[in-house]
Amino acid sequence: MDNDPQRQARVPRDFESLRSTIIERKANMPKRLAQVAAFALGNPDEIAFGTTASIAAASDVQPSTLVRLAHHLGYEGFSDLQSIFRERLRDRTLSYEERLVTLEQASGDDEDANLLSGFIAAASQSVNRLAATVQSDTFTKAVNILADAETIYLIAKRRSYPLTAHMTYAFSKLNIRHQIVASPNGVDPEMVQFATPRDAAIAASFSPYAADSLSQSQELADRGVPVIAITDSAFSPLAACATHWFEVAEADFAGFRSLSASMALTMALPVAIAERRRKHQHSKAGKAKME
Repeated sequence: MDNDPQRQARVPRDFESLRSTIIERKANMPKRLAQVAAFALGNPDEIAFGTTASIAAASDVQPSTLVRLAHHLGYEGFSDLQSIFRERLRDRTLSYEERLVTLEQASGDDEDANLLSGFIAAASQSVNRLAATVQSDTFTKAVNILADAETIYLIAKRRSYPLTAHMTYAFSKLNIRHQIVASPNGVDPEMVQFATPRDAAIAASFSPYAADSLSQSQELADRGVPVIAITDSAFSPLAACATHWFEVAEADFAGFRSLSASMALTMALPVAIAERRRKHQHSKAGKAKME
């Protein structure tokens, strides 16, 4: 175990910091450590609730690998690492009433102004983080695929649903053929069966990942349909099946997570797709005149 006091001081003590640390070190991790780290980020509840033996069996590694991962990240042992996942679970399972109580306790004298500034700060942090990390070439490649698609399927559930709702509005106004996979009568699996490799999909999901979004995205990928994913980690199951993916780590205020960065991205995509198609049409028209 590393006893360097300075290294110990840098050990992540919250889940978001741990997630960022694992992603940063992913490329340099031994194969087995990377395997169990990916399992941990993809199944945080199992890490919080499980025993060393059950977690090792679920992630297909030896129990000693869990201890090695903990030491590799600077923790005293696996129980120390596991405490981060348990603390995350405690924060996540706060009811909305409990979150409001937390807000009330932290609001101070000017409750409304502090609440508003808190959400604005979280939104600003999320957008700034995306601006610093998003790769323009990934955006260009995603736009190229989506601009060539006959139909764009939109997949998101629960907290992520507003992203596809906005894109439905934007695509409709921009005359881009699309299909939102959000049927009120439960036929989403049948809807995605119409997709072919000539189509494409945009899927969004964040931890804890929506099972339907993952299964539908994986089904599309298995059938050769390009999937552009918006998610929160290189270890996300959604990233694993995506043709291209964007990492969006949203900040939160008192347990309420922002969608600001994700919304900025989903506002940019439809406009970029429409502009790419317009340029292609103009190019074809110019060639036709020359002939």
